[in-house]
Amino acid sequence: MLCPTLRYQDAPAALDWLERAFGFRRGLVVPDDKGGIAHAELHLGENGLVMLGSVRADGFGQAPGQLGGITGSIYIRTEDADAAHARALAAGAELVRPLQTTDYGSRDFTVRDPEGHVWSFGTYWPDPPV
Repeated sequence: MLCPTLRYQDAPAALDWLERAFGFRRGLVVPDDKGGIAHAELHLGENGLVMLGSVRADGFGQAPGQLGGITGSIYIRTEDADAAHARALAAGAELVRPLQTTDYGSRDFTVRDPEGHVWSFGTYWPDPPV
C-alpha cells in the first residue's frame, strides 16, 4: 500500500473540504496541542488512503505555498470522472486541467485544493507490472 502524506496550514478545514470535494471518509484524527492536526487518515474506496496533518516547524511538514508552489500531485482512479469533476468544482476546487478524454483512453481532469495541492482524477488504470 502507498499512502501519500500532505501538510496543510489549516488541516482541520482541509479535512472538511477533502470530504466534501472528493468524497474521502474520515478515519483516525489526532489533534495537536495548537488546534491543528498531528495526524489524520482519510479513506477513499476500499484501498485508498491519504494521511495529512498541520504544517510543522521541523521542515518535514510544509504546504505548497510555503515551498513556492506544487511539490507533487496525487492521481485518484475513479469509475465516474464526470461525477468526480462536478463534485470537486461544486466544492470550489480550482480547475487546472479540464475534464477530457485522453489519447490513451482515460477520462480525467486535474484540480488544485484550497492550499495548493494538485489532485488528478481519471479512469486510467496502469497495466500491472510484468
